[in-house]
Amino acid sequence: MTQLKPISIAGVPAALQKAERYRLLNDSPAAESICLDILAVDAKNQSAIITLVLAITDQFEGADSADALRRAQELLPRIDDPYKRAYYEGIVFERRAKAQLHRVLPGAAAMAADWYHRAMDCYERAEKLRPAGNDEAILRWNTCVRMLGKHEPASGTRDEYEPALDD
Repeated sequence: MTQLKPISIAGVPAALQKAERYRLLNDSPAAESICLDILAVDAKNQSAIITLVLAITDQFEGADSADALRRAQELLPRIDDPYKRAYYEGIVFERRAKAQLHRVLPGAAAMAADWYHRAMDCYERAEKLRPAGNDEAILRWNTCVRMLGKHEPASGTRDEYEPALDD
């Protein structure tokens, strides 16, 4: 395999901007690649770690979502700030829930509900650690509640496939 070329430390700020731009253009693999280049020269760069987590979670609806989940979760301990770590763990779980809903499989709503509840637990932890005036975790928690209201199966109902019977 051809060797990767390292970027310069001086190029990190511009590279971060490009990674964010690629995420906005729905090219998360390109954003992920740029973040990996940044982390190769600045392993503790918090913005690159967070952008990488987001770029990976952008890919949850892809074919190998279990691998993407694992990779995103492995990055979380590298986030230094306890508030941000809890908040972005919630983001990971919330995005996993959304991806689960798009799969349209038997039991998908119940699995998504579990991921939303995990996200809400993280957002509650983040809320306790948040800086004054920062309501991000509350906003995300409220979004999860609303999504659960739309998609959570009623207790006692089954979200399973039942074949149509011929008459």
